[in-house]
Amino acid sequence: MSIQKIAQLAGVSVATVSRVLNNSDTVKEKNRERVLQAIKESNYQPNLLARQLRTARSSMILVMVSNIANPFCAEVVKGIEEEAEKNGYRILLCNSGSDTARSKSALKLLSGKIVDGIITMDAFSKLPELTTLIGDAPWVQCAEYADKGAVSCVGINDVDAAQSVISHLVEKGYRRIALINHDLSYKYARLRERGYKAALHALSLEYQAVEYASELSSSAGIAAMKTILAAEVKPDAVFAVSDTLAAGAMRAIFNAGLQIPQDVAVVGFDGTELAEMVSPQLSTIEQPSRDIGRKAVGLLLNKIENPDAQTERVMMDWRYISRAST
Repeated sequence: MSIQKIAQLAGVSVATVSRVLNNSDTVKEKNRERVLQAIKESNYQPNLLARQLRTARSSMILVMVSNIANPFCAEVVKGIEEEAEKNGYRILLCNSGSDTARSKSALKLLSGKIVDGIITMDAFSKLPELTTLIGDAPWVQCAEYADKGAVSCVGINDVDAAQSVISHLVEKGYRRIALINHDLSYKYARLRERGYKAALHALSLEYQAVEYASELSSSAGIAAMKTILAAEVKPDAVFAVSDTLAAGAMRAIFNAGLQIPQDVAVVGFDGTELAEMVSPQLSTIEQPSRDIGRKAVGLLLNKIENPDAQTERVMMDWRYISRAST
């Protein structure tokens, strides 16, 4: 269905249809209603390329995530998509795997004006290699909070959240608390480990064990927990930096003939649905995942509309949820 056909159906000029599509306030209300009715009846979709030529915008956002299989990433993307659509935008999703070559390929969409801006969920340490490709394009880093730099970002206070986990475990009598962490190229991983170690020091706990998972997966959580349990001094609790890793840790604990939380308590991070699906249900730090995604879109649209807008850093709330695993 073309704009000319819409004009014929509505009994108005092509120019009038164009003004309605561009939300012009010069259209008579009765004509606007006729055009909108014709669009509804014909299921008309505006030509995005034509709109891009008129407005120099594509109404598309590039979203680069490190691992869309991660339930937390998936929830954040849902929030991004909901807010983008509410504001007349669509998203192009790149599952980068933090692979620089794949990321560079996706970023060509910026130089080609296929997208108006970018939201990234990749590791900050990998992003400097990409900044020349991003250039001055509107850009927001999502779920990785930065306390400095020129990129707007939204996240939580990972240090405080990690310290809260240790404090809750100590209050329940646990003293040998291990950490299953991820790749330290991610700032959240470094910050959560910092919070873990700071809490141990503040509470005068001598036991410390950190194992690094190769990826955010259940199998990686199993492998990390096996290594921790193989040590001469075993933990009575373990804190994993994602619910997925925690679920794997729980499986390894059961496979070792131990009980949760009687022998080893387990706490995860993110507050995904997985935490309620495992047995026993998992204590966790709940992040406002969809709200983080929505806020990232708001920050990006502000950059698109106001290129000279100042860098914004938004810290979202989090909460500790106590369940049967502790």
